[in-house]
Amino acid sequence: MFLRMILRAFLRQWKKMAMIAFTIALGSSLATAMLCVMMDVGDKVNQELKTYGANIKVVPKDASIINELYDTDGENMSGAYLREDELGKIKTIFWAFNIVDYAPFISTNASLNGGDEVTVTGTWFNHHMELPTGETLDAGVVSMRSWWEIIAGDWIDEQNGDDRDVAMVGKALAEANGIKVGDTIDLKGSSGEKSLLVSAIFDAGGDEDDQVYVYLDTAQVLAALDGKVDSIEVSALTTPDNELAEKAAADPSSLSIAQKETWLCTAYVSAICYQIQEVITDSVASAVRQVADSEGEILNKTQLLMMLITVLSLVGAALGICNLVTASVMERAQEIGLMKAIGAQNPSITGLVLTEILLTAIIGGIAGFFAGIGFAQIIGHSVFASAISVRPMVIPIVAVLVFIVTLIGCIPAIKMLLGLRPTEVLHGR
Repeated sequence: MFLRMILRAFLRQWKKMAMIAFTIALGSSLATAMLCVMMDVGDKVNQELKTYGANIKVVPKDASIINELYDTDGENMSGAYLREDELGKIKTIFWAFNIVDYAPFISTNASLNGGDEVTVTGTWFNHHMELPTGETLDAGVVSMRSWWEIIAGDWIDEQNGDDRDVAMVGKALAEANGIKVGDTIDLKGSSGEKSLLVSAIFDAGGDEDDQVYVYLDTAQVLAALDGKVDSIEVSALTTPDNELAEKAAADPSSLSIAQKETWLCTAYVSAICYQIQEVITDSVASAVRQVADSEGEILNKTQLLMMLITVLSLVGAALGICNLVTASVMERAQEIGLMKAIGAQNPSITGLVLTEILLTAIIGGIAGFFAGIGFAQIIGHSVFASAISVRPMVIPIVAVLVFIVTLIGCIPAIKMLLGLRPTEVLHGR
């Protein structure tokens, strides 16, 4: 009899039930989409921010001390260097998969075409590496300096096998010396000379516009620093800092064993810096604080926005359910009054109405969940140009939210149902 009454209720009020299911589906779809994006947005935002530069810088320990004491603006005045042959070790740390890009740098002074001295910076462009783990990696400034504007020519391509005697010249330096793409420039360093073909003129919008960028080994020859680098810039996917991360960054030895395990097993920028220092001899790795802080702030604000949208969508769904269920109860007032008149108790009637609405909620929730996954993919491809990963934990969270919202939406209708008096309803009062 109970199931027959539910079936008849669906058949008689199928339009209202369809509207309730549709309302729940809308709330469920938006909640699903926002939760999927919110849980995956951390990596997506970090990937986007990686195009604006590194968030970790590694320098020799002695150079770090001198920089702190004398504010040398990053110039290596210590005579200390990092070893080029250890660069591959950065991809062997625990958080190796979070290291998305890195590049070494070495700067030296050289006379340009027999005239004034200029800064020559050697680095990787799109360097191909065979890592100790057996993996391969293409890393360098082509991806780490994606905001540079190539005014003429093109990026140096390390993988094309062509002549390595090439250089990229900054816009300001090129204009001051009348240098164009295709020209040959002569660089004379402290221990070597090089004639290089200008492959590109670039506009970096900073000090780099007065510099010449060359292959790493070219700068090493000019400065007689074979196998050495000044610094390493690293782009890593990180988790926003919290109190534990700040405490660890200040003094890792102050952590308890449990705290240290938690810290090292979370992708905090300080934890990644600590692990890099362990594999690069006599190095100090530190966060580029402006970038790291911006990542955390943007990520937190983005997740807060997603959460607010989710809450508002569920509130809207609850209000819609409230109106529709209340209208349904009012429409069935005489039926409910008759049930009470022949002996039905309030718990039984309430259970009947709730069962009808919950069954409708299940249908709407399932439809909304799959629609939400589709919306999440649309958001992912539109905003981040990549798919959104659907975490398994989204399913129980959405199910619980739909259940709670449905119950909350039914509260006013249940109160009305409990207050119905058979004599008043059946006599049309």
